[in-house]
Amino acid sequence: MKKVKVILIGAGDRGTTYANLGAENCPELELVGVADPDPVRRNYIRDKFNLPEERCFTTWEDILAMPKWADAAIIATQDQLHFAPAMRAIELGYELLLEKPVAPTPEECLQIARAAEAKGVRVVVCHVLRFTPFFRLLKQLIEEDRVGRVLNIVHVECVGNVHQSHSYVRGNWRNSETSTPMILAKSCHDLDILQWLLDEPCTRVQSFGSLSYFCKENKPEGAPEYCVDGCPAERDCPYSALKIYRDRGFPPFCRTATKKHDPTDEDLLKTIRESNYGRCVFQSDNNVVDHQVVNLEYRGGATVSFNMSAFNRGGRKLRIMGTKGEITAEMNHDYVTLFDFATREETKIVIADAVKDESIRGGHGGGDRGIIRSFCKLLTNSYEGNSITDISTSVLNHLTAFAAEEARLSGETVCMESYVKNLI
Repeated sequence: MKKVKVILIGAGDRGTTYANLGAENCPELELVGVADPDPVRRNYIRDKFNLPEERCFTTWEDILAMPKWADAAIIATQDQLHFAPAMRAIELGYELLLEKPVAPTPEECLQIARAAEAKGVRVVVCHVLRFTPFFRLLKQLIEEDRVGRVLNIVHVECVGNVHQSHSYVRGNWRNSETSTPMILAKSCHDLDILQWLLDEPCTRVQSFGSLSYFCKENKPEGAPEYCVDGCPAERDCPYSALKIYRDRGFPPFCRTATKKHDPTDEDLLKTIRESNYGRCVFQSDNNVVDHQVVNLEYRGGATVSFNMSAFNRGGRKLRIMGTKGEITAEMNHDYVTLFDFATREETKIVIADAVKDESIRGGHGGGDRGIIRSFCKLLTNSYEGNSITDISTSVLNHLTAFAAEEARLSGETVCMESYVKNLI
């Protein structure tokens, strides 16, 4: 079997997940190099994949300084560090698996798409929802005309209150100035999947939302800056860093907070004492929204209401309404419900190979495994599915997220055609 050689740029949680899933599910894939500034993460990949020291690099500049020496690259650096390594890898002719978002600005997203087209390389953006059994079934039902022409979708992304506190109040995506707006960082997945289901471009966007709860005005009386310093409200607070991290209440979050795959109790205590993960959620430097609604119109006339909120347990829910029927679906179920207008019958349709856990722990509902398998098949020219899309479509869906943020801040409805023309 001919091996497909891949290098990994960014060995954090996402990069390591893709590397491990590739090893488990793609015998044709061979990881041959890694770049990450963190020696613990870099060395984990080195040891796991038996890499020679000379193939382990500190920076993306170092690993991409040589002429092309592998077939593809996985880029899973932090959001603000996608553009430069992606452009350099494209210049060298690497096929790319690029973690979302493509880049932190719309202009940079467009530049990556143009560069890939000019060079003739394929860039697959990690929109993992496209590769879940859940969304593949929804796509299939729509294509089979089971609901007729889709005219309306109500899509709710329940972020989860603890997930919000970890990633968007304390974590790397808490501040749009150092990361990206939350509608892009978290929900570019959802705006992409909506376009995929409808198979039409978005034409108009309006949005409302704000940061309303995780702010200083709601700080409990007497609360210190760090939870470990004796907060009087700690016992009843669902966002206590002691409960979430020190007591290992949410193991995946413990790993990302400490940046270690198997953190010790000492690692966790040090993290909540010295890092932002230990700060009171009402006293962080976060500025991204904790709830937002986006209304979208698509070329054929379909309308969508997308609602993203922190104030829930977590999970995605949809109602897909067409001229022949309606689909009701929740991602944490192993079935979807189809109501047929003609027969007035309701049918439960079982999701084959359902993965009900859409969190990091569950591999995003099976999407993580699905995308790495599909990427491997693409590299070996054996891919036959419909989940992979070209970089230009991914970027246009990103632009919808940027337009939604502009609409939220301006209070105006954004015409996508004019928005894209202004960018170009």
